[in-house]
Amino acid sequence: MILDPAPSEPTPLRAALRKWYRADETAVVNDLLRVAELSPEMQDRVASRARRLVEAVRTNRVGGGGIDAFMHAYELSSREGVVLMCLAEALLRIPDAETANQLIKDKLREADFSQHLGESDSMFVNASTWALMLTGRILKLDEGGKDLSSILKRLVTRSGEPVIRQAVTQAMRILGRQFVMGRNIGEALERAEAAEARGYRHSYDMLGEAARTAGDAQRYFEAYDKAIAAIGKAAAGRGPVVGPGISIKLSALHPRYEFAQRRRVLDELVPRVLKLAQAAKKYGIGFTVDAEEADRLDLSLEVIEAVSGDASLTGWDGFGLAIQAYQKRCLPLVDWLADMATRHRRRLMVRLVKGAYWDSEIKASQERGLPNYPVFTRKASTDVSYLACAKRLLESPAAFFPQFATHNAQSLSAVIEMAGGPEAAREKLEFQRLHGMGEPLYEQVTPAEAMGIAARIYAPVGSHEDLLAYLVRRLLENGANTSFVNRIVDEKAPLDEIVADPVMKVRRLDQKPHPRIPLPAHIYGTERRNSAGIDFTDIDALRPLKQEVEAAAAREWRAQPIIGGRPLAGNGEPVLDPADLRRTVGTVLNAGPADVDAAIARAVRAFPGWAATPATERALCLERAADLMEAERGGIIALCIREAGKTLPDAIAELREAVDFCRYYAQRARADFSKPIPMPGPTGERNQLALHGRGVFACISPWNFPLAIFTGQIAAALAAGNTVITKPAEQTPLIASLAVALLHRAGIPGDVLHLLPGDGPSVGAPLVKDPRIAGIAFTGSTETARGINRVLAAKDGPIVPLIAETGGQNAMIVDSSALPEQVVRDTVVSAFQSAGQRCSALRVLFVQQDIAPKLTEMLTGAMAELKIGDPAELSTDVGPVIDKAAKDMLEAHAVRMKREGQLLYQAKLGAACAN
Repeated sequence: MILDPAPSEPTPLRAALRKWYRADETAVVNDLLRVAELSPEMQDRVASRARRLVEAVRTNRVGGGGIDAFMHAYELSSREGVVLMCLAEALLRIPDAETANQLIKDKLREADFSQHLGESDSMFVNASTWALMLTGRILKLDEGGKDLSSILKRLVTRSGEPVIRQAVTQAMRILGRQFVMGRNIGEALERAEAAEARGYRHSYDMLGEAARTAGDAQRYFEAYDKAIAAIGKAAAGRGPVVGPGISIKLSALHPRYEFAQRRRVLDELVPRVLKLAQAAKKYGIGFTVDAEEADRLDLSLEVIEAVSGDASLTGWDGFGLAIQAYQKRCLPLVDWLADMATRHRRRLMVRLVKGAYWDSEIKASQERGLPNYPVFTRKASTDVSYLACAKRLLESPAAFFPQFATHNAQSLSAVIEMAGGPEAAREKLEFQRLHGMGEPLYEQVTPAEAMGIAARIYAPVGSHEDLLAYLVRRLLENGANTSFVNRIVDEKAPLDEIVADPVMKVRRLDQKPHPRIPLPAHIYGTERRNSAGIDFTDIDALRPLKQEVEAAAAREWRAQPIIGGRPLAGNGEPVLDPADLRRTVGTVLNAGPADVDAAIARAVRAFPGWAATPATERALCLERAADLMEAERGGIIALCIREAGKTLPDAIAELREAVDFCRYYAQRARADFSKPIPMPGPTGERNQLALHGRGVFACISPWNFPLAIFTGQIAAALAAGNTVITKPAEQTPLIASLAVALLHRAGIPGDVLHLLPGDGPSVGAPLVKDPRIAGIAFTGSTETARGINRVLAAKDGPIVPLIAETGGQNAMIVDSSALPEQVVRDTVVSAFQSAGQRCSALRVLFVQQDIAPKLTEMLTGAMAELKIGDPAELSTDVGPVIDKAAKDMLEAHAVRMKREGQLLYQAKLGAACAN
């Protein structure tokens, strides 16, 4: 269950890597400060050199400036910067004129580009600004330009949309060209010749993000293979250090490059990477594995170690990888790589970067409720980490040829100082920069008439369509107003601040983590604690989870009516595992009419006392229940898998949602029910609004969210001061029984909360009809909700509220401005996660005809990569549907669709799904 086979026990160095993954940021930063600190004399030389570099950049940028100046003028904190990023990200892939026109209108309508005119010394920036003003019809010129303004306005009106569209598209192509070296490797190699003559080297990156299909992976492999041959020919035997090289992404070479598919990745991806590495060795060029998201690092190291240790690569020192200083484990990663290089008797080319996925790393950790962040929350801490890792790399010349990728003058100057000065640095290292960025800085470093220290340009190669995701990443990384690229050309930014030593800056901080970026558990502030998730890429988190879940799955689970806090005795019926109908999960004893009457009577008697219980006490009970659910997660997850057929990620999500419901409604109880709300009124009168419970609530929940919706209904009713009788879905009584037991242990009195498992006619119908029921919360079919509504409408007495959530048809509409890879990813998740059994699952996909063929091919290819099977295995994407009735309904629908439409793809079931 969960991981089979699991990775072997880690070596001490690998264990250190895992320990630092989500370690306390303060402790990590303090360790790095000790490593990174330089002597006072070295600090003075670093600051002096950095100051000279920045002054030279500012002096020499007049009239030019290129993309650095452009990004400063249109920083991402401005509306215009966001507009440009949206346009650049989407416009070039739109095949039809109408959609392009609409996008341009939408994005340029509100942006005020005129405010940027004349602010920059760069001809490139000012020319771009004029074009954008013209296109957007934003012609608010100074008084002296009124005549010109009217001429331009008439020109735009006369030209019409086709001219405007072509102008903007061309502007976006020019912007793209600043980031892309060439449309193909031949064009890129030719364009690189001029820079090579000035001492620059190149590492070519074949643009394209993660493969979604086997076909994508094969295309990327072929592109890499052809590029290696072309680069090798151009290298002409110069070797991996002096000659050009290639950078590859592992995610481009396998459609399921993720930890959950670890066994498959090692079996299929390692041979592909090895084959490319062998080709690079044959041509004597450098071969760098690019860094990606933090949760892929462990898996990438397994791939890299397997390839590096292959005997066929013996004697070649062109193999390397990129490492990210913003990851807290970057320093122990350097130690691990040094050990690997020694064991494999090779010198690794290691590119040290700061990192390009910071925003998404922070957001993903918060969303998944993880214990900590894998990256630093302060930019200055990343700079400190960079210096510490640089020092460690330079201390191991036998293991590493270090490549320092930076656009930061202070980092660059510090690396030169650590190496022993410019002359020593020429022999020990190379710098790296992005194509189209950092040119003014490196003109002070690389040419022979400057320092003569080699710099390698990271040169993306590909069509404008492939540029998009890369471009957004570069803009996010370097377009923010805090980035060095932005500040170095900003005359208002003080020089002393720009060249300040990050070690001194961080050392002075009272609080090392950023105070405005709380840990994931605390993103709701004082309101409530976030639910705890599990990192499914962290083997140290998975091992204890595996033990807990397997122990819980071995228990004999039982569900029965719980009335007044006491489970009723009797023989039950077996509850079968929908993933394997030969397996019994537990037994259920269903309630009868007498049990319904008894539960209602006790709940009615208990209502006054519970309603009078202070809201703060009711809230504490719910918070204790949330804590108990997290503490006893093994049983909940095991039952979600075995009784409800949920995959591991879905089971964790189910648990977290239930926990969040308890904490959320506890907070609402304190806010809304603790004291009356004063209302305005005439002098001498006191008017107050006070909220109270209504009486006995019947909560009827579904099987597709057997814990989350079940708990949410109950928690809301209890928080408001109602007593509750709950009827769980017939298919999932065991989960319901466990949840009620935990709520009782948390302090909810037995007479306040009752459990009645059973079917609709025996339990649901009597509850709905009973005049003592004061409210109903229902989630299920629209047909059943209508039936409940009719019964309630026929009752005499007070109107009984019905809170109903029912089914529907969820659709996604996709036009040609959408990124196909993102559409496919979101479609597969929404349509097939939880076996499509969510009320929110995607049912219908509407696609613009212009992009339908490409999107259909990609979508069917992504479906082919899904693994259907036992939900207890982490590698399973789609588990079973809940029961035979659901299966029969789906099969009947499939037959109808084959008759009325065209079958595009049908996933295949393996032998493991036979039962």
